Amino acid sequence: MKTRMIITSTLLALTSGSALSAELTVGSANMPPYLDPGRDHSNVGSQFYYNSFDVLIDKDAESAETKFRPGLATEWKLVEPTVMELKLREGVVFQNGDPMTADDVIFSLNRMLQPTFKPYVVRAKDRLGNFDRAEKVDDHTIRIVAKRPEPLWETLINMQQLMIIPEKYTKALTGDPNAAEDSDYEAFSLAPIGTGPYKIAQFVPGEKLVWERHEAFWGDKAPFDKVTVSYVPEMASRITALKNKEVDIITNVPPDQLATIESNSNLKVASDVTPLFHILIFNTQNEVMKDPKFRQAISYAVDRDTLNEALWLGKAVVPSTHTYKQFGELYMPELKTFEYDLEKAKKLLAESSYKGEEIRMDTSAVYYTNGLLAMQAIAEMWNAIGIKTRINVDDKWTGGDPTMMVRNWSNPMYFADPFGSFGVMWAPEGPSEGEGRFKTDEAYATTWEKFRFSEKVEDRKAAYVELMDRIKQDPPMLVLYQPYESWAMQKDVQWGPKPGHIPYVLDFRAGSISVASN
Repeated sequence: MKTRMIITSTLLALTSGSALSAELTVGSANMPPYLDPGRDHSNVGSQFYYNSFDVLIDKDAESAETKFRPGLATEWKLVEPTVMELKLREGVVFQNGDPMTADDVIFSLNRMLQPTFKPYVVRAKDRLGNFDRAEKVDDHTIRIVAKRPEPLWETLINMQQLMIIPEKYTKALTGDPNAAEDSDYEAFSLAPIGTGPYKIAQFVPGEKLVWERHEAFWGDKAPFDKVTVSYVPEMASRITALKNKEVDIITNVPPDQLATIESNSNLKVASDVTPLFHILIFNTQNEVMKDPKFRQAISYAVDRDTLNEALWLGKAVVPSTHTYKQFGELYMPELKTFEYDLEKAKKLLAESSYKGEEIRMDTSAVYYTNGLLAMQAIAEMWNAIGIKTRINVDDKWTGGDPTMMVRNWSNPMYFADPFGSFGVMWAPEGPSEGEGRFKTDEAYATTWEKFRFSEKVEDRKAAYVELMDRIKQDPPMLVLYQPYESWAMQKDVQWGPKPGHIPYVLDFRAGSISVASN
């Protein structure tokens, strides 16, 4: 490991949490084409924002239970049913040396609440539609105004999309330095600046990311001078690099490789069931796929427990419905939305409009851990009941392609509420409907409104039960499992995924990682 400790172990013990002089190297299975917390909602991108950006209302990542705490806002309160007032932390400095002001915060929020840049419009639509604007009260106070009473104030303000960026720096990237232009946001995504403990010193889209410590960070200093993340897509290459001590940590290790890694006395693994579903999505508007009975049949025909045993050594979680423990009072594992029943599958298939057409199954080769293997196994399950299949391996996203029939996808928990997972994908006018593969009606929209805006948890739960019944009767997707994801590392690295984070976050902040001094 490339460590250059310049303090003694005694001093380290006395100054726990202080910055160390060290480097960390990571071999990542994926690397994004841009870095902008506002526009991004990918599994790949979500790994990288927490180290460089801050939100106004933070959350304790050590606990799966939602526990909010001060971030760039030190306190907050509702001053009206539709207005939240927040006091800003003083002395915060961006990574380019500019002080963070209330104007920066208003700019950051309104770029998402009143978006003009198309990628921001998409993100605002699927999760921020109830917010109208942010307003400056004074140099240390801002207000966020909602269109109607909001049951999820802190939850939504905590989202990655509302991380704070510098106004002056962003506007000056291209064109008129006094105006926010689309070209500014495009440029920002390649040279981003935040307030977090690490600044992005180098970013090569799709290849490499280098963090360096932000010495003026307002909180506990970052434990590393430098962190380098390199794109290493092949699993065998990542493992070889780890064994050769070319990297300190690697991502996306499938279960069948864990024993090999753990047998090496110089290495170890950290694993967790990820708050994300691997799913199949169905194009309900495709002529071959439009019959709900056919989609029910192919759903009932997938033995998800067998997939879990074969691909994840039984370590993944196979849910009965679209729910996570992190939903708290809205966690409802008692619902039976997704089931395996081969006889029911055969019966529904016979009653359906399916006439032996070839079902194209789209998948990327490596994007999802075990994704291709899962599609191959599912194809065999469908073949066994008389469904003709063809697997199409292509890294191109086909979710908006009208010829798409079935493809694998993931449905992360973007925030700890059914709205933050199911809703972000399947709400009326959400991404699935917007891409043309899913269509809601008035009854669905009415039930969604009850779920989204009811003040009482009991009312929200009742509405969600109705939505899950609708999904069961007319399925636009099938949840497969929560994958059991693993990271491997040198034995002297102390790190692991935290239950309070959204999926895949590489948290290298103070208190989240340490390296033993040799």
